[in-house]
Amino acid sequence: MTKTQFTATLQNRVGLHARPAALFVRTAKKFSSEITVIKDGNKADAKMILGVLGLGVEKGDTITVYIEGEDALEAKEKLVSLIENKFGEE
Repeated sequence: MTKTQFTATLQNRVGLHARPAALFVRTAKKFSSEITVIKDGNKADAKMILGVLGLGVEKGDTITVYIEGEDALEAKEKLVSLIENKFGEE
């Protein structure tokens, strides 16, 4: 069982709202690993759209993502890439 984590500051226009949140959740669901997003001490399952939206992540906010499972490193790579590429918005 692999465990990994990363911290990221979102630079896309709307943070984790609407389309970027849906893209984040869809990407997380491709992996069997448990993926948790944390902002300001509040946690959400990265595979549940309402939980992710409920965190209220906006541009400039920093999130921490914990990943645990067989495909944790691959999941981290894909999610980091998604955030770094600003969810394809620009």
